[in-house]
Amino acid sequence: MRSVVPVALLSLMILVPCSRQAFAAMDDKLPDAQSIAALETKANQAQPKEQCFLYAELVHEMIEFSSAQYAAGEIEKAAETLKHVNSFALKIHMIMANDEKRLKNAQILLRHTAFRLNELLHASSIEDRPLVEQTLAQVNQIQTETMMQVFRK
Repeated sequence: MRSVVPVALLSLMILVPCSRQAFAAMDDKLPDAQSIAALETKANQAQPKEQCFLYAELVHEMIEFSSAQYAAGEIEKAAETLKHVNSFALKIHMIMANDEKRLKNAQILLRHTAFRLNELLHASSIEDRPLVEQTLAQVNQIQTETMMQVFRK
């Protein structure tokens, strides 16, 4: 069992550079409230095997949207968006075992989302940091759980 974790981490380190290019394009387009609402509807109506990835994509877009809100000075709206991210992170945690289709992609996307949240944490004010830290901790937790689920299969 001890040798599985280093091998899993090494495999992840090899796969991540390839996936960075795929997910870098996601950062180029700035999501808006309508695209987030459409993605939420799609995730809610999706088959259980597809929901984990769709919710991970939703969390990622919401973090990007929240970052844009912070940058525009819309602190209240950004904080509200982060609170919604926490609720979707819980959904990912609860449905993760049912998703077999794109679990690896969800894990990579969640890792990227955690990175973006970490950037947001460093750019946020002292008053906003507890909520950002809480969201980051939750995203890190589900990213780790997703990674462990990937390597169990």
